[in-house]
Parts: sequence; structure tokens; C-alpha cells
Amino acid sequence: MRHVGRWIGGAIVLLLAALAVRSLIVNPNFQWQLVGPYLFDTRIIEGLLTTLWLTVASMAIGIVGGVILAVMRLSANPVLSGAAGIYVWLFRGTPLITQLIFWANLGALFPTFGLGIPFGPEFVTFNTTQVISIQVAALLGLGLNEAAYMAEIVRAGISSVDDGQTEAAGALGMTRGKTLRRIVLPQAMRVIIPPTGNQLISMLKTTSLVVVIGYTELTVVAQQIYAQNYRVIPLLVVTAIWYLVCTSVLSVFQGFIERKYSQSTIQTPGWVSRMFGFRLGRRKEQP
Repeated sequence: MRHVGRWIGGAIVLLLAALAVRSLIVNPNFQWQLVGPYLFDTRIIEGLLTTLWLTVASMAIGIVGGVILAVMRLSANPVLSGAAGIYVWLFRGTPLITQLIFWANLGALFPTFGLGIPFGPEFVTFNTTQVISIQVAALLGLGLNEAAYMAEIVRAGISSVDDGQTEAAGALGMTRGKTLRRIVLPQAMRVIIPPTGNQLISMLKTTSLVVVIGYTELTVVAQQIYAQNYRVIPLLVVTAIWYLVCTSVLSVFQGFIERKYSQSTIQTPGWVSRMFGFRLGRRKEQP
């Protein structure tokens, strides 16, 4: 059968793509001659390294916190399960920008905090503003928010493992902690890895929100530069190029990890499909 609609749709898409490419090439307002020098500018590279560090540190906090919260959600103890549920509800139900601003202004709510006996004397007292710096506020805002989302991802992965395996491990005398480490989590990784990779890529771009609390990263550095020389478009293009490079590299690594943890019967998409959304080669027809 001839699929006329497909050919028309493909022609329209190719026409739009050609117009977009032509605009990128012939439009002088992109100022491509300035993109190259700024691409490896020292200030841009420092902002990029800060963005990468903030991404890795925030995801580390989010993954560790997510695993703990997921175990608490699945606990038979109603206090632990309820506390984890309230945490996830609170941090997923409020905007990330609001959380960042809250952590940056925590000193207005609690000027000091200390260590001591509950409802008793404090042995050591700290100034909140000095301890919760802008950098710490950015880590807390991004990391604790990410923990709420990772908790649901890890919980779904753990729930995907058949209960019979946990019962078999218990019959062999394995403790709950050992069963979780040796039996459940290795099998749950097949379900946990793909959305975790997506969360990592999303976190790389979400770090730009720390501009609201004055923390300097790649986007903020670009804004500071074009606020002085008014080269807005070239610097935005530079920022976009670096984000695209980083997300592309992360997508490739995500594909490798997914193939390692996937079952042999499941075909994971290649890096071309992952980044651009199409496959090379013919699609296999279903019998």
C-alpha cells in the first residue's frame, strides 16, 4: 500500500529542517565568528566545571537519599513508611525554585542551630548563615529534591523483583539487609538505571535554576559576560553547545550501562536513537 500521508509529512519536515539550517547559516545575527572564541573562554570553562560538579554532587545526594527513602516506603513500620511518604509528597509537590530560595534564606527562619540533648541544653551552636552558604543551599535544594524523585524510581525497581526471591533468601537465612544488597537491588537495577540516567541528564540542565540564589555556574557566567558586552545570542549559543555536548556524552554512557543490566532478549536503543529519536535500518515486522 502506498502511504501518501507519510510522504507528505516527511516532505514537510524536510522542508522545515532545510529552512532551519539555512537560517543558521545565512542569518548574520547568530554571529558565529564570536562563538568559537567564547566556546573555550576561561570563564565559560570554569562555569562548565562548576555545573558538572554541582550535577554529580546533587545526584549523589539524590541517589543515596532515594535508596533510603525507598526502603523506608516499603518498610512494614508505619512510622518509617509515613515519614518517607510525607517527604516525597512535600518535595515533589513544591517548585524547585521555591526550595532553593528557602534553603538560601534558612537563616531567617533559624538564625542558629546547635547540637545537644533534645529539649535540653545545647553543647555546640552554629550560625546558620555561615554554615548554609550559597553553595550548600544549592546542593541541598537540588539534592534533596532529587531524592524525592529517586525514591519513587528505586521503589518501582524494588517492587519489580518477585517476592518469591526475597522469601527464598529469607529461607536460606539471609538477613533483610543482605537480601536487599545481594538479591533485590542487582535485579532492580534493570528497572532503575534508565530513569536514573534521564534524571542525571535533567539534573545537568536543572542546575541553571541556582541563578535565583546567586550561585555561579555555566548559564550565570554567560549572563554575566553578555551583560557587559551585549553579545547575547553568541553566548547563548555557546551555552547551548556545551549543554548538548554534555548531555550527548551522558546519553552514550547511559546506553552502555543499560545494555549491561538489560536482559539478553531486550534490545536497548543505540546512542543515535537515544539522542535523535530515530533508528537506522529497517524495522522488523511483527509475525
